[in-house]
Formats: sequence, C-alpha cells, structure tokens
Amino acid sequence: MTTKSIPLTNELHAYLVAHGSPPDEIIRDLAEETRSVLPEHATMQVAPEQAAFLTFLTRLLDVRQAVEVGTFTGLSSLAIARGLPEGGRLTCFDISEEFTGIARRYWARAGVQDLIDLRIGPAADGLRELPHERHLDFAFIDADKTGYPIYWAELVPRMRPGGVIAVDNVLRGGRVIAPQDAGDRAIAAFNDEVLADVRVDPVMLPIADGLTLARVR
Repeated sequence: MTTKSIPLTNELHAYLVAHGSPPDEIIRDLAEETRSVLPEHATMQVAPEQAAFLTFLTRLLDVRQAVEVGTFTGLSSLAIARGLPEGGRLTCFDISEEFTGIARRYWARAGVQDLIDLRIGPAADGLRELPHERHLDFAFIDADKTGYPIYWAELVPRMRPGGVIAVDNVLRGGRVIAPQDAGDRAIAAFNDEVLADVRVDPVMLPIADGLTLARVR
C-alpha cells in the first residue's frame, strides 16, 4: 500500500481549518492568550482542527461522562464540554493552578463551566478515586508522556463497552521511530502496549501530532 496522508503546508492547514469547523472568537482568543502569555508552553495546546474533532467526536458518541487527563489552558476541555448534552459531565485532571486558571475563564465565557469538574493534583491518584464500574463514555489523555501507561491502566477498566479513549502526541513529531528522549521512548513503548491490548480496538490517525482512538470492547 502506497497511499498515505498528504503533508500539510501552512497554507493547506489554514484551508483545512477554515473548511472544517473554523474556530470561533472564544477559541481564537484562548489560543492567542496561550501563545502570548505562555510562549514556551504554547505547543502543549491542541491544534484547532483537533479541537473541532473532539467536539464532533463527543457529540457522535453521545458522551455523557468524560474524563480529561492534562488540561493546560483549557482548549481541549472546552471542545469536549461543548459536545456534551445537558446533564453531561467532564472531569479534568491537571497539576497546574496557573494554567487552569486561564482555562476557567474561558470555560465561563463559553458557558460550559458547570459541565466541568476540575481536580488539581496528580492524575493517577485522581483516576483511582473514580468509581470502578464501567461508566465512562470518553477519555482524552494529553499529559506527561511517561505517565500514559498509568492513565491507560486506570481508564480502560472504567470505560463502558463501546467507549472511546483518545490519546494525543502518539507520533512525537515523528520521533517514535527513532526516540531521542525519555518522552519519545515512553510513547513508542506505549503505542506498542495499546496495539497489543486485547481489550480495545485502536486506530492511529495523523491528526496534529498523532492521535490514537481506542474503542473499548
């Protein structure tokens, strides 16, 4: 098989975003504030087309109970919350009051703050405090890369049959095929773990820095 996803130039990426679900004023302002206030961390923010995809996916799956591991300044959580129905709930785990302080302002501006439960502290500990029954419809992992196996281990048993886990940065800028640091090596090993996990049906997509979707059996 020789057909593959085409590389995106800046111009083609702009076209893709404009012809998908273009960012509204709230998302544009959040992205710009993140770049201006936290320039050294701005690459941690999900891509605009990825945010649109998260909203689409949340609606498609009729998600009512969701979890996010790694919230940063709130773009991905905002996107997920916008896809929730009335009565839906998103539980977010992050360790930074500074970063999530920005997120809180934009959640309020978008009117989704009442759908989000932000818990500050180590995500592994927070996940272990969740009910053990299979109740989650959707989970998004986008945090410290060496922690991915731990988050995966806690989330899979809590996902309902047919629930989906989305995992970000699974290509590491292409370095998964030649890891250069601990994060690269962790993701390469994690990708192998997901592929071998008989509890899920995974697919890896070339969205932004690579996004794995795993449907729980």
